[in-house]
Amino acid sequence: MSLFHWFIFFLVVQIIHGLGTWKLYQKAGRKPIEAFIPVYNSIVLMKIINRPAWWTILLFIPVINLIMFPVVWVETLRSFGKNSTADTWLGIFTFGLYIYYINYTQDFKHIADRSLVAKTKTGDTVSSLLFAIVVATLVHTYVMQPYTIPSSSLEKSLLIGDFLFVSKFHYGARVPMTSVAAPMVHDTIPVIHTKSYLYDDNNPESWKNKLQLPYFRFPGFEKIKNSDIVVFNWPRDTLFHMYKPADRRYSKPIDKKTNYVKRCVGIAGDSLQIKNGDVYINGKILILPERARPQFSYNVQLKDGNDDTFLQQNDIKEYNYVFKMEAKLWDNAVVKNYFNEERVRVSEVSRDSANIYFNAGGITADVFKKLNLGIGYYQANLTAQKAELLKNDPNVASVTRFIKTGVEDGIYPDAADGIPTTLNNWNSDNFGPIYIPKAGAKVNLDLKSLPLYKIIIGEYEGNKLKVVGNDIFINGEKATTYTFKQDYYWMMGDNRNNSLDARYFGYTPENHIVGKPVFIWMSWDSNGKGLNKIRWERLFTTVGGDGQPQSYFKYFLFLLALYFVGDYFWKKRKNS
Repeated sequence: MSLFHWFIFFLVVQIIHGLGTWKLYQKAGRKPIEAFIPVYNSIVLMKIINRPAWWTILLFIPVINLIMFPVVWVETLRSFGKNSTADTWLGIFTFGLYIYYINYTQDFKHIADRSLVAKTKTGDTVSSLLFAIVVATLVHTYVMQPYTIPSSSLEKSLLIGDFLFVSKFHYGARVPMTSVAAPMVHDTIPVIHTKSYLYDDNNPESWKNKLQLPYFRFPGFEKIKNSDIVVFNWPRDTLFHMYKPADRRYSKPIDKKTNYVKRCVGIAGDSLQIKNGDVYINGKILILPERARPQFSYNVQLKDGNDDTFLQQNDIKEYNYVFKMEAKLWDNAVVKNYFNEERVRVSEVSRDSANIYFNAGGITADVFKKLNLGIGYYQANLTAQKAELLKNDPNVASVTRFIKTGVEDGIYPDAADGIPTTLNNWNSDNFGPIYIPKAGAKVNLDLKSLPLYKIIIGEYEGNKLKVVGNDIFINGEKATTYTFKQDYYWMMGDNRNNSLDARYFGYTPENHIVGKPVFIWMSWDSNGKGLNKIRWERLFTTVGGDGQPQSYFKYFLFLLALYFVGDYFWKKRKNS
């Protein structure tokens, strides 16, 4: 809904509230008209139920208000002597309309000095839990959110198993757009694996979808800069939820799309190009921070053939086996059937030979002999520093950087909706140049440039886009230019040959930005054993900043010990 629609909805709610409570206000010594005055009626109601006035703020914060409404309904009933369990459940399950029944049919008296202490242990526990959920949701939504690194797209800068705190206030906290959702979970409720929000994926015009709030972001104290690591909602999300792969394209609310973390290599207004794997911004190569450790693909040839011990000794975890195979053997139907399995892929097929890529663990001695494969090499993801070290290894014959050539399937922009993609010879190592849109900037539109901006115009900025012959129509009018409504960013992983990033899904809109990772509080290595499962050197390290990462874990332990010692002596002194 638009702001105007929400304003009308807000006024209707105020009228409903006033009609159902004006007698309660009167019994509490207030004027009946006060039950109808927007916002002020909530402040007065807090006085009537003997709760602090700042609770009014919580009633207008999305998601949190879903918790607060039932609390206020129950508190209102108890303030007028309706304390039974039946009264409580009727108040909740009628969505507060039970108060109408009390207001018009019952004889009641306002209890101005009622006790706010729960009469039962269960009631006390529920009150404590509700308060904890409200506070945690506020922090989670507007201050700091915990996040886990699930993939290796930023390896070795951030590792799988790193647990981060993501700041919402650096770039400005985004108000939740999905107004009806479970607190402190993303798109899925754990264990039961069902959606955590109210939204109809199949019907864009559903009333559920109309409950979406307009995008709004509080002012931040920092702008996204080139090379910042950023958490954002994946713009091209197709997953039903985080635990179920997509079987079709699902329409999800922006703030419920899957969370991604990448490095922002290009910001709004930049011109970006990738040449031989290196990123150029406005014609100059992008200089990454000292602590960034980008990885690229290298062909590593050993002198005595492939040796898995070599991989373990050099901590090489992402690699493929590559072998040359005779073309006449490749033509054999039995061999082709074998290579149809997911663990292998074939490329660079020529008259004489084909390159065979085996995933890690995909080749055995029996297969090697059966297919008459020659001595192969590893194609491994390495940092430049690791590649230089391997060149000096006596077991290594050669280490060469692998650069993709020719057109790569799936590279952005992809042809769709009858709009041709005329850009060619682009791949993940050689891409662009492209312009990264800035709010208010205008670009010329034709069939050659349209593929770059098609999804921005039609999906991210909500226009009706149509192509008829050589003409482009936006919202029914012929267009030769387009002015962007918001800023966009170009997100890429440091693990350049194993990252689903902007080279494949394109631009990230500003309204998809979640926050800035600032702190690693835990790092868990699933391959470690015992205490070595914890990467102790990564605990309490900052994500950004100059120089190499430094752990502040020992300082944390010192402050924690100081707290407990001080608390012990304080209590001892107090008792004496």
